[in-house]
Amino acid sequence: MAANQHATPPPVVPGDGHWFEGLADHLGSAYLRYSFTKGTVREVDSLFDLLQLKPGMALLDVGCGPGRHSHEFARRGIEATGVDISERFVQLANSEAPDGATFQRVDARRLNFDQSFDAAISLCQGAFGLGGPADDADDPQLLQPDLAVLGGIARALRPGGRFAVSAFSAYFQVANLEQSDTFDAASGVNHERTEIRSEFGESNEVDLWTTCYTPRELRLLFERAELVVDAIHSAETGTYRPLDPATTTPEFLVLGHRP
Repeated sequence: MAANQHATPPPVVPGDGHWFEGLADHLGSAYLRYSFTKGTVREVDSLFDLLQLKPGMALLDVGCGPGRHSHEFARRGIEATGVDISERFVQLANSEAPDGATFQRVDARRLNFDQSFDAAISLCQGAFGLGGPADDADDPQLLQPDLAVLGGIARALRPGGRFAVSAFSAYFQVANLEQSDTFDAASGVNHERTEIRSEFGESNEVDLWTTCYTPRELRLLFERAELVVDAIHSAETGTYRPLDPATTTPEFLVLGHRP
């Protein structure tokens, strides 16, 4: 089914802001200078097989950034819909979009799709794991933002639809903390202070908050979102080739389906 005929609700514009939005808007096309963005073709090679995709299927890319994965999926015959909280990222994604790829500004915590997709991805911490500072007294473990993202993915998938979601490894983060980092052991949130340079060469010092997980925590969280986890692998950006879970790789790749 050409799902994009009915898979595009009115854009949901963020209402309360999000720390990542300003960072991404500042970064713009400079995002694509980072080394982890250079393996898109190999990553899609792996994901195409892992998600059991076929040309004509519909895929949702949550936290799509400038659209590099959706672009590559569309070139292979997939109907790709990308959503991101950053207006600048969405502009960049649309400016280079091949046939079959569409993009809109949407807060990943407020996805409003209904059984429209055969598959969904959320990679490179473009949405999942970006909850923010661990200072919410009502949500000390900072689970609600990630549960909202996963709940939206669950609703967006058709029954049997498959997903691939990357998450930072708590094991790796603790073992490899930089001197400037702060890891909150109670919430699993790592705080990093770093400098980023915009597409125009403007430098800005920013705070990055990343929620980190163990495989067990990921299984429990996805279960709460009514998603079935089929496997959790360690994964390296640039390939997303499944590896046995380890403490030496920075990301996990969660694979599963909507029942």
